[in-house]
Amino acid sequence: MTALTHSFVVKIVAKPERAEEVAKFLAGAVELARAETFTPVWFAMRADTTTFYVVDAFGNAADRQKHLEGRIAAALMANAEALLAAPPTIEPVDVLAAKVQA
Repeated sequence: MTALTHSFVVKIVAKPERAEEVAKFLAGAVELARAETFTPVWFAMRADTTTFYVVDAFGNAADRQKHLEGRIAAALMANAEALLAAPPTIEPVDVLAAKVQA
């Protein structure tokens, strides 16, 4: 596996009445993430009823940017106004250390 050096931490807050739609969207988005050969690590997580996180990691800044411009972000942003209580918080971060084992 390529050394993971760059990441995104994304906080997504759904409108209460749309939370299950957001959960289904994120669960289904794993197939889009799998299709991105430049995205070796991708997690969608739920913190509570309406709060979700996406954490992914990349081997370089260019791949991180390519992911941000990809199909997952486009699909989420196309429906953001209807589904989300606020715009997603997208934090680009550097990976200090990683352990990923399936």
